[in-house]
Amino acid sequence: MEKLWNGNYCKVMVANFSLFFAFYVLTPLLPLYLSEHFGATKDVIGLVLSGYTVTTLIIRPFSGYVVDSFSRKKVLMLCFGTFSVFFAGYLAASTLLLFMIVRTLHGGPFGALTVSNSTVAIDVLPSSRRTEGIGYYGLSNNLAMALAPTIGIFVYRLTQNFELLFWLALIVACIGWLVDASVKLPARETQKNKTKLSLDRFFLVRGWLLGLNMVAFGFSFGVLSNYLAIYGKEVLGITGGTGTYFMLCSVGLILSRLQGGKALRKGRLTHNASEGVVISLIGYTLFIAAPGWLGYYGSALLIGLGNGHMWPAFQNMTINVAHNNQRGTANSTILISWDIGMGLGILLGGIISELMGYAAAFWTVVAVNAAGVACFFLATKAFFLRRNLNATVH
Repeated sequence: MEKLWNGNYCKVMVANFSLFFAFYVLTPLLPLYLSEHFGATKDVIGLVLSGYTVTTLIIRPFSGYVVDSFSRKKVLMLCFGTFSVFFAGYLAASTLLLFMIVRTLHGGPFGALTVSNSTVAIDVLPSSRRTEGIGYYGLSNNLAMALAPTIGIFVYRLTQNFELLFWLALIVACIGWLVDASVKLPARETQKNKTKLSLDRFFLVRGWLLGLNMVAFGFSFGVLSNYLAIYGKEVLGITGGTGTYFMLCSVGLILSRLQGGKALRKGRLTHNASEGVVISLIGYTLFIAAPGWLGYYGSALLIGLGNGHMWPAFQNMTINVAHNNQRGTANSTILISWDIGMGLGILLGGIISELMGYAAAFWTVVAVNAAGVACFFLATKAFFLRRNLNATVH
């Protein structure tokens, strides 16, 4: 059997950890920074921070096309370098307007970088271990998501210095850039000007139902992740538990990668996806149906475990319905679908909470997630099996 943990794959994993660490180390503290440093109100803070997501969503379809059409190493280096430099922009932003411009523009290289780095990870994996390798690749995201916010909050409490956090993010991002710079990619023919421009160069039309299904799952996590803290505090009386919740969610994600690795090695993508979507649905239902400590923290483990099974399975399924010269487009498609779902969740979750309360918003999450699960079993699973281009994957 071909070696999974080759040097290039390990380097890409480290670089992926670095980029997500740099991102997440600032995420929980930026609202506080904007409030204390610029005196921004809650609605202004939401406006400033949402620009990042909008730009990421806009750039991703084009980044998939660019990654497939030009030298992946050059695209990766440019994206990672630009992503890193923007952290210096936070240090230089002396007004709220400048900070908003920097933050909004920063979403562009982040969106392109996540697509290009994950596509490079696929390139350096041996074909016989690709399905398993993509599953493990997500571990680097999960570790960063678990460690970075905790470290960021610890550093701030210790120093009360936001500038130090911006420097930390900048240095870690630069380390990731240097690690990726040493990756050796296999030779490939670029597709520049070889194919006529069409929608399929920006969004994988062959995988449209997989993307649509992912929107439902992204919606659920969008509502949960953004309204979790305020629901816990105002409705359940749980204060300061958000960090613990996401830590448990990350533990579930990591356990799912370890427990589901065997199924991925055998190419049992629909098996992993089936387990994942059902476990996630149980987690979201537990969260709202059993209000209290057990439902709150128990749902974190279940949602992490479910998403950890579901996400790499859906990513692999999307890649397996794409042709080899569309790997970047396949990666951007699944990320775009998740982003659209997250964005709709944040928007509609707030509206429903304002009109009918948080309980109604979270029951909507259960309903949308259940619709996504039904869609998977009734249509998406068969859709994938009909269009699968890899006979060894099922």
